[in-house]
Amino acid sequence: MGSGNSGNCGIATHSAPLRMSMLATCERIIQHLHCQIPGVNTVELCQRFQTAGVEMNVADLAKIINVVSFLFSTAAKNNLSAEELSTGLGNVISMLPKHAVQVIRHIWNEQGKSIIMSEDARNMATVGQIIDIQWKLGMAVSSDSCRSLKYPYVTMTLKVAEPSGQIMSRSFELTIPQFQVCNPVS
Repeated sequence: MGSGNSGNCGIATHSAPLRMSMLATCERIIQHLHCQIPGVNTVELCQRFQTAGVEMNVADLAKIINVVSFLFSTAAKNNLSAEELSTGLGNVISMLPKHAVQVIRHIWNEQGKSIIMSEDARNMATVGQIIDIQWKLGMAVSSDSCRSLKYPYVTMTLKVAEPSGQIMSRSFELTIPQFQVCNPVS
């Protein structure tokens, strides 16, 4: 099968490393649809592609993960066979290399039925899932308009698995009274 350059989605590589990296990606998507993992870590998978010699960036991989997640969840909700999924790939085939499409078909043929039977796939929430919360206390000591503030605040960072499977971090600051409302002491 040699090497190929798709020119699409930032993928240019030999077929064997692409197959292995796509296989790992599809397996993570299946795990996410089974609610076994909260999301698909795009950065980690992108590093796996790059380590295998596959030219890939996080933004392009995120697009691929979104497309494959949508395909798998739609196929599960509609109880599609591997053949029906292949037919449904339509425009996606032009976007992905042939090797990637073969892996998608293979994974669906092997593991698709387990998702179809899973109630979790049919009733998937369309909101993100919080997978980690971190906070730290800080002290504002001065600003442009005030020489001496000495004002405490809390910086919170939430790691959220989006419905698409991507893991995102969201940060914000709260005053101490705002934080106490979020974290009432019994």
